[in-house]
Amino acid sequence: MPNLYLSLIHNPVYNKNNKVITTTVTNLDLHDIARASRTYNINKYYIVNHLKSQQELVKKMQEYWGSDFGAKYNPDRQEAFSILDIKSNLDDVIKEIKDETGKTPVLVSTDARKYENTIGYQELRDKIHNEDNPYLMLLGTGWGLTEEMMKSVDYILEPIYGPGKYNHLSVRSAASIILDRLLGETWWE
Repeated sequence: MPNLYLSLIHNPVYNKNNKVITTTVTNLDLHDIARASRTYNINKYYIVNHLKSQQELVKKMQEYWGSDFGAKYNPDRQEAFSILDIKSNLDDVIKEIKDETGKTPVLVSTDARKYENTIGYQELRDKIHNEDNPYLMLLGTGWGLTEEMMKSVDYILEPIYGPGKYNHLSVRSAASIILDRLLGETWWE
């Protein structure tokens, strides 16, 4: 079984003016990416946000969907939220994965541009399915991950292209496409 983790990075990221900021947690990102992550058997879906108010918001949602009422009202949501966790920074995520697996995860980020260490979907899919390493996929919020973070990863996944020139997917749409390409059924064979 593939050993893949997912992390939605809220800090440090850029805003539209190229300033480093912390973005806020959105309800849709939590729910939709957790559901996609659970569907594709991701080990854990991490939210990275150092703001205490944002951490409390995530924990409040986790508690609600894990409670008796939330679980009874929507058991599928409870199951999706069971793999969600929040950490203050990426180093905490990496440490937890290393403690759990005994290996430092291979870091893979996403971007709408190509870089020297860009990797294609088929090549990454093969690595995830055939190697014994844990992989951590980093998804950026706002206007993307900082240059420093992009330089610190092992691979940058090739962009998702549609047939037109417009290329600005929501992070939750991109997450679902990426997970399907890396872990989904091999319908093309």
